[in-house]
Amino acid sequence: MLGSILGLGLTALGTAGVLWTAAVARFLVPNTSNEPASRFRVGLPGEYPPGRVETRYKDSGIWVVGGRREGEPIVFALSTQCTHLGCITLWLADRNEFKCPCHGSGFTVEGINTEGPAPRPLERFAVRVADDGQLEVDKSRTFRRELGQWNNPDSYVVV
Repeated sequence: MLGSILGLGLTALGTAGVLWTAAVARFLVPNTSNEPASRFRVGLPGEYPPGRVETRYKDSGIWVVGGRREGEPIVFALSTQCTHLGCITLWLADRNEFKCPCHGSGFTVEGINTEGPAPRPLERFAVRVADDGQLEVDKSRTFRRELGQWNNPDSYVVV
């Protein structure tokens, strides 16, 4: 009987030790996410003259575009997602437009819908000049043209 009580006690002590170690280890291991960063750098403002569309960030969900606002050169970041059903748009440089391969919606280089079922323009993401002089896009903040949000100075950078 003493042996089984001692065995039970050692088992309980061992279990408590394992649980304590697991609890402590949980706080030593950082939380990680498979989600891409919502903020990232996309180069210097001067790399984006009016009319240029940078496609190398397509896998991150953005088009970086050089444009004009009231005659001044600006840079803005458009979502690659079509506003119809969320398909990924394509940049057709020879036609100077974005095109949705799913249902045929078309968008100007500024992201304004011109054809197809897309109900509104592409969304913009927040963009700013970071401390190191590079453009930083923040995908956690979006701006919609039809709500007048493209007038928000956080939706573009004057070059």
